[in-house]
Amino acid sequence: MRYVAQRLGQAGIVLALAFTASFILLQALPGDALVMRFENPESGLGPEEVARLREALGADMPLWQQYVDTLAGYLRGDFGYSVQTGTPVSEIIATALPNTLVLAASAFVIAALLAVVPALLTQLPGFEGLSRMLRSLPSLFISIPVFWLGIVLVQVFSFRLGWVSVINPGPVEGLVLPVLALALPISAPIAQVLIRAIDDVRAQPFMEVVRARGASHWWILTRNVPRNALLPALTMAGLLLGELIGGAVITETVFGRAGIGRVTEQAVAAQDTPVLQAVVVISAAVFVVINLLVDLSYPVLDPRLSRKGSRS
Repeated sequence: MRYVAQRLGQAGIVLALAFTASFILLQALPGDALVMRFENPESGLGPEEVARLREALGADMPLWQQYVDTLAGYLRGDFGYSVQTGTPVSEIIATALPNTLVLAASAFVIAALLAVVPALLTQLPGFEGLSRMLRSLPSLFISIPVFWLGIVLVQVFSFRLGWVSVINPGPVEGLVLPVLALALPISAPIAQVLIRAIDDVRAQPFMEVVRARGASHWWILTRNVPRNALLPALTMAGLLLGELIGGAVITETVFGRAGIGRVTEQAVAAQDTPVLQAVVVISAAVFVVINLLVDLSYPVLDPRLSRKGSRS
């Protein structure tokens, strides 16, 4: 319980720092979104109406008071109102977030498969050439930017071959290319760490004992190696899930998908500070929660960690 309490405390501190940093940085942006939006002659509002609007939205209060009020609103689940549309930010996020989560979750499942299968194939006896080729592929995919890969996939599989449509696609068809664009770069570092972890586990002294008991190569590879090699790959996967959310924003922009990416793009163009801060804080919360779950799963996957924690 002390281990869980420590991790929860650390997660709370990280979220508080993320909220504070996003608030300070967004407030430091040049220009005023309210002035840009409502002092336009097309809005039909005069200086007095704009001043009353700023007062109603709390934009005329001191910065410290805005910080306290915004923090209190976030704790209640109230993210404020969009400067651009006047819609509650919580409604905007609730509409866009499911599409992004579906894209990110699908990409992570495919990335895990693309990492695990090559890592196991590198251990095949008698296929040294295939093993060397598979070990070199992760280094190649790590260096590929998500936005560039997305453009290449659209050019090849949609415009040239016509296999996948990117214009009014179906629900499943519309996920194929964005998922591949996200999954390939994410799978590469997981595969690298997993291959290295498998090599290290197979070189451990206890593996000689398992072999001496008559265990076959496939028994060792499927029973003894995975659990001992899983923790480093799980740590890397937890870290990459944060990048997966950021990559999903870029990918949605490239493929024109409705999601957090589209919301972020529009908010940046309009300097819609409440929406931008909500996106930053929610992304940080998703990243923190995922890594918290990864940390809490360590003692379950490796009982030695729970015994060490009980002794300390």
